Amino acid sequence: MKNKKILRFLIYIICIIMLLICFIGCGKKAEENGLQNGCAEDGGIKVVTTLFAPYDFVNHVAADTDIELSMLIKPGSESHSFDPTAQDIISIKNCDLFIYTGGENDSWVEDILDSLDEPIRTLRMMDHAALVEEETKEGMHTPKFAGHSHDESGEEHEEHNSDADYNEEAEWDEHVWTSPLNAINIIDGISAEMSELRPENAERYAANAESYISSIMNLDKEFKELVSAAEYKTLIFADRFPVRYFTEEFGLDYYAAFPGCSAEAEPSAATVAFLIDKVRSEDIPAVFYIELSDERMADVICEASGAEKLRFHSCHNVTASDFQSGETYLSLMTQNLNNLKRTLKI
Repeated sequence: MKNKKILRFLIYIICIIMLLICFIGCGKKAEENGLQNGCAEDGGIKVVTTLFAPYDFVNHVAADTDIELSMLIKPGSESHSFDPTAQDIISIKNCDLFIYTGGENDSWVEDILDSLDEPIRTLRMMDHAALVEEETKEGMHTPKFAGHSHDESGEEHEEHNSDADYNEEAEWDEHVWTSPLNAINIIDGISAEMSELRPENAERYAANAESYISSIMNLDKEFKELVSAAEYKTLIFADRFPVRYFTEEFGLDYYAAFPGCSAEAEPSAATVAFLIDKVRSEDIPAVFYIELSDERMADVICEASGAEKLRFHSCHNVTASDFQSGETYLSLMTQNLNNLKRTLKI
């Protein structure tokens, strides 16, 4: 985590230097084109989001209105490895509304916002949910320090090697939108922010938000009915686990290889063995993996246990083809519902 923070800080410094250079040229170009603060002369709103879920929410709230909407993390990219470019910083500075998650993974956002000459309007999604901490479940892989290390002289030194040391600082789970009820709160917040920006469109924003929220509430009801009818309510994730808000809302239990924002990519043999044994002993019919992730661990567990491999979409991003085909938060969560029907024992 420390090396990752240092790398992001260096990238941030480089971006600031490039940003100062770009501002000179961009400012002149904006004057020539009659643009101000990134908005066209016709008054359209310029909105920038980091992730797919809020991008989709804005797209529905702003339907049939004038808007310039962009997403910083390109389709097909993994959000946990994202680092902003100078152009990304310019896009943030020039937008009317910037929507991001907040939390440890978005520390770069706070740095950029603090560096701007003038504050911009933002919506922080974590402010629209009752937060829960990331947790380390039984069997979950946690990186441990080697039992001993050696200095240049070859002298041996004892290192800490306990989960208590590793988990000393608890972190909030950042994937708040994975709960449909949280998504509804975020959509309401987006509608309110956009209505303040363009009061003349407030009724349209509110109507669009109400329509999309109604669809999400219907889906939420289907999830509740499915889980209520299930006798066994445990999910297995051969992957990170970025959907704790989802399981918290619907009263589901889970076992997973890593916490939601883990930087680890290779699970321990003990973790894989634990998950295989859990699938076998509980006769669990399916094992989940997350979109845009390496599916090899799921393949290993399914081959050893006979379980079916299924995707659970956290909606943090989509593939380029899904983006082009018009997938939405609602359509992806509907896919999750259908896969849960094949997993939960009714």
